[in-house]
Amino acid sequence: MRIGLLTEGGYPYANGDSRLWCDRLVRGLEQHEFDLYALSRSAEQEKQGFLRLPPQVRRVRTAALWAPADDGRTYGRRERRRFAGHFKDLAAAVCADGDGFADGLYGLAELAREYGGLYAALRSETAVRALESACRAPGTRRTVHGATVVDHLAFADRLERALRPLLLDWYDEDGLGAVDLCHAAAGGPAALPGLLAKRFCGVPLLVTEYGVQLRAHYLAATDAGLSAPVRALLAAFHGRLAAEVYRQASVITPGNTHARRWQERCGADREKLRTVYPGMEADRFAAVGESADTGDPHTLVWVGRIEPSKDLIALLHAFAEIRKAEPLARLRLFGAPAQSPEAATYLAHCKALAAQLFPDEAEGAHAVGDNPVSFEEIGGPEAPELVDAYAAGGVVVLSSVVEGFPISLVEAMFCGRATVSTDVGAVVEVIGGTRLVVPPRNPRALADACVSLLRDGARRERLGAAARARALELFTVEQNLTAFRGIYLELMSHSPVPRDLVDADGEPLPFAHPAECHVPARWTGAAARPRTPSWAEEPRLVAAGAPPETAKETHP
Repeated sequence: MRIGLLTEGGYPYANGDSRLWCDRLVRGLEQHEFDLYALSRSAEQEKQGFLRLPPQVRRVRTAALWAPADDGRTYGRRERRRFAGHFKDLAAAVCADGDGFADGLYGLAELAREYGGLYAALRSETAVRALESACRAPGTRRTVHGATVVDHLAFADRLERALRPLLLDWYDEDGLGAVDLCHAAAGGPAALPGLLAKRFCGVPLLVTEYGVQLRAHYLAATDAGLSAPVRALLAAFHGRLAAEVYRQASVITPGNTHARRWQERCGADREKLRTVYPGMEADRFAAVGESADTGDPHTLVWVGRIEPSKDLIALLHAFAEIRKAEPLARLRLFGAPAQSPEAATYLAHCKALAAQLFPDEAEGAHAVGDNPVSFEEIGGPEAPELVDAYAAGGVVVLSSVVEGFPISLVEAMFCGRATVSTDVGAVVEVIGGTRLVVPPRNPRALADACVSLLRDGARRERLGAAARARALELFTVEQNLTAFRGIYLELMSHSPVPRDLVDADGEPLPFAHPAECHVPARWTGAAARPRTPSWAEEPRLVAAGAPPETAKETHP
């Protein structure tokens, strides 16, 4: 089977968001061929280059979302009329929740495919006037009704960037038309080429979202300092795009129930949804998880990126209460080096608070003091490897106020450590019945839960063993690969691409179509799906689990 893997700001770039799970997927499903179609986010990302790709990657094609895509073409009178009609449908749907979003989107795609010129058209006076008319039409949202010309221009600029995949030459028999299945590694712009491949070539679309792209766009628009009308227009556009992606996708695989709820609220059909957890490498944590050493019983461990969403301030205040009940307790915080000025400022603030709450303690008047809170880096002398951080203590703490899929929590479970977590994101779903979960921003509750575990070694061992068993059942790479292997086969049996393959002489190629195309649908519908644990909460819950000579083509 030939898979077209679609990414945006991710694999195969060395610093991409989805590089780890995509690389594990490609390497694990070595019986398939993969064509990578990657949208890059910045020049810095492209300078980092690619990961080392396995032989089953046959082609890599890239395009830049950050660079202007002006092809220098302009429209004649007929093309301008077509553009005006399609853009009017799109703008009306964005401003007033109309029904013409899909017609407008695919109309613009067909126009770009035939004539190009979309860059100049989306920034033209025609587009701004159509947008202004749509914003002032009866029934539009109150927020966009008062948009100014400056707002229209700002939105048109952002819209042109989002629609740049429409201008790519990926949608022909030598591109996405040659694959058997498009697998989008995220929603939003990453899935847009998949929409067009289905529209123009009949290729089925699979969409995986381990993070909610629509929520990310909402937060990005808020942080960008845009006006309220522009934020409302962008939110409406990305919401309509997400709804169209979900409508056209044959199967949608959220990474957790939190993402699944977002997808359902955006119009995703429940019959298409299959929860597939991210697959993680359990072997690197096996030595600690299988060891009889359960770590220092007096030490709490925190592992993650040091940033405000992790709420280390609340954790430090909670530890002040813990020290009153357990004077021997220690808190070790392990993190990567700060990657931004904001993160460095937050780290400095946390260190200052720790010094204020916990002055260096000394056993005698002439002894050197020691602070019960330590800030350490992964790769340092005390924790040269990530697994050493989890091995350092008997209890692992997660204090976040915002969390998607809690990777550090799963790693602690692989290590057989008891955990105390705040009830955010997919924490409860991940930890299941092996949990001590408290409300976020509640230092007193966090302290009480930690104290209860520090005082009860037998309970720590029971919870740690149960957590490791749960992680090995649900969150391994093998479980993830099993789920996607079955989904690939099912999609091929239900939606084979209508393609007549011929050789250089025009003669039909025998056995050109994968055998999966001929498997009866009844068989794949039942057998291709991994067995669901009897205790699972959801009826469709499934567990996640030198390069070749590739053709690397870059589009401006």
